[in-house]
Amino acid sequence: MAIKSAYLKDVYADVAKIDGEQYEFLQAVREVLESVEPVLERRPELKKQGIIPRMLEPERIIAFRVPWVDDSGQVRVNRGYRVQFSSAIGPYKGGLRFHPSVNLSIVKFLGFEQIFKNSLTGLPLGGGKGGANFNPKGKSDEEVMRFCQSFMTELQHHIGPDTDVPAGDIGVGSREVGFMFGQYKRLHNEFTGVITGKGTSFGGSLARTEATGYGVCYFTDEMLQAGGKSFQGQSVVISGSGNVAIYANQKATELGGTVIAMSDSNGYIYDPNGIDYKIIQEIKEGKRARISTYLDYVPSAKYVEGCSGIWTVPCGVALPCATQNELDLESAKTLVKQGCFAVAEGANMPCTQEAMEYFVQQKVFFAPAKAANAGGVATSGLEMTQDSIRMPWSFEEVDSKLHEIMQNIYHNSANAAAEYGVEGNLVVGANIAGFLKVADAMLWQGVCG
Repeated sequence: MAIKSAYLKDVYADVAKIDGEQYEFLQAVREVLESVEPVLERRPELKKQGIIPRMLEPERIIAFRVPWVDDSGQVRVNRGYRVQFSSAIGPYKGGLRFHPSVNLSIVKFLGFEQIFKNSLTGLPLGGGKGGANFNPKGKSDEEVMRFCQSFMTELQHHIGPDTDVPAGDIGVGSREVGFMFGQYKRLHNEFTGVITGKGTSFGGSLARTEATGYGVCYFTDEMLQAGGKSFQGQSVVISGSGNVAIYANQKATELGGTVIAMSDSNGYIYDPNGIDYKIIQEIKEGKRARISTYLDYVPSAKYVEGCSGIWTVPCGVALPCATQNELDLESAKTLVKQGCFAVAEGANMPCTQEAMEYFVQQKVFFAPAKAANAGGVATSGLEMTQDSIRMPWSFEEVDSKLHEIMQNIYHNSANAAAEYGVEGNLVVGANIAGFLKVADAMLWQGVCG
């Protein structure tokens, strides 16, 4: 695909002129602009009111230093971010990522994607994202605590239960969320649902840990059923071994698939008999060890150095659940050549633009991240509701609501694609469905809304 509209070409050129070094952000912008061209043809008022240029510019960008002290007494400094992109349909909502790769481009790309992802859930949630170039790996609990407390000491000025509600992302799990929530509570002297992904003993939601992994499988299952297929009897390859990958493994297995490969940043494991998600869970969450440790539990499995090689493993269904741009065009061609007929993005934008376009051209069932990856934020929204009403729901209640939300996201995306003449193209459908809700809210709220 390419941008055809002269107006949208000019809009993209303006963004590229200002943010030319922000590759990840520009990639996300281009995908959305390519998708919404037919909407502008039917809705000229969106152009007149400058909806797209306004949507491409964050409402607020916050960058700050995060000083902290390591266990040896040395003062360290990292950089923190919060990009509050759009509050058109609700308070800013989106995760915090702690990873050395975090920079403004990545945070803006994630925040921009979050606008449409949150819109697709049907919940009143705006879009935002944040994080820091801090690496929690190899740090003691005390070092992580000191960093999180310093990070929240600045972030607390800009968030609140009705303003901006962060959550976790890569590098930010229940430990980090707990430390940040404790610091916010201490500074504000109030117990509110200001952050999601909390422990269940202090306002967290059951099924939140599993939500993104379950959600990508619920969406994929609905997509496959609409095409006359299912997980049943299919080999499944899942990149990553964090929460998303672990629980995608569990749910894909429950739906009848066999997960034969998983990975971490060092390499991947292969087991044609099926990888036990409980062992991966123990390795990653209990021992915080490398995925190669799986062979200590299952000696018959195989470990291969180099995580990108996972896409050479033949499968019917591929679920990239690790990180952005992990699956390129060459890997996409290899997957299709070896019989892969469905790809669903469990991570944020894990497929490059070229890989995504190739899957669509080859008529592969392709589920884009802003739709398939929405289970986490959907359940975060459900956690916010439980915090507001001071009433916890059972795991089954939350899981049922999540399943329904993911089914609705699929059908709304598929219906939008059909309405705008690209039936089956869920990339375009998801972008349009998410975009329209936000655009209409912006029109009603006026130019400064």
